Parts: sequence; structure tokens; C-alpha cells
Amino acid sequence: MTIIENAVEVNKPVSEVYTFLSDMNNHQQLMPENIYNWESTEDEARFTIQNMAKLAIKISNRVENQELTAIPTEKAPFEVELKWTVTDNGNGTTTAKHIISADLNMMMKMLASGPLQKLVDHQTQKLKEILG
Repeated sequence: MTIIENAVEVNKPVSEVYTFLSDMNNHQQLMPENIYNWESTEDEARFTIQNMAKLAIKISNRVENQELTAIPTEKAPFEVELKWTVTDNGNGTTTAKHIISADLNMMMKMLASGPLQKLVDHQTQKLKEILG
């Protein structure tokens, strides 16, 4: 299993960060420019990654003010799990960590791990920009 992650400190309480992340409609704001055909509800999102694949994901697990997990709802090019964890830092700030776990063979790892790391880095940075 390939684990790709990044964490960021957000100047908002944990409940506010969790509430933002728990609505898939908000995730469009976190996506890079190469994502298009975005459709979402509170629990699901469908989108196309330019030159790669179409993905449909849904939130499969919620632990209030701690963790959200999303998994594909349709056949994906590889097994993947997208997770956000939020931790209260005790001073009005929150550490948000985005973790992608992907079952990649060696060839897919060479092709996909760079773009996946860029995606995780982009999403954590955008979260910090949006929420402050």
C-alpha cells in the first residue's frame, strides 16, 4: 500500500474544519485546475482528472471532529482510500492531515505517486487558504 500524505495547520477550531470537510460540495474548492466535470452532493463527488481517469467517491466513514474517509463508488484504476484527519491543537487551531492510501503496482506507483502527492499538497494548501 502506498501512503501519500500532507498536513497543515488551520487557524480555525476543529469543528469548523471538520464541518467544511464533511460536505463534499466544498471539496471542489480544494481541487487543482486539472479537475473538471465536477458534480457533488454532501456525501458524494464525481469528477474527471485531466489525462487520467474519472472518479466517483463517497464518504464511507465519519468520526465527528476527528476523521472523514472517502472511497470510490465505481471501479477505479486502483484501490484507493482518501482520508482527512483533524486534530484540535488546543489553541483555537486545527491540524488537518490529508492521507491517500493507494494499492499501486510498481508501474502505477511510478506514474501516479507524483500526481497524487501534488494533489494532496494542493488540497492541504487550499484548505489553509480558504479557512485561514
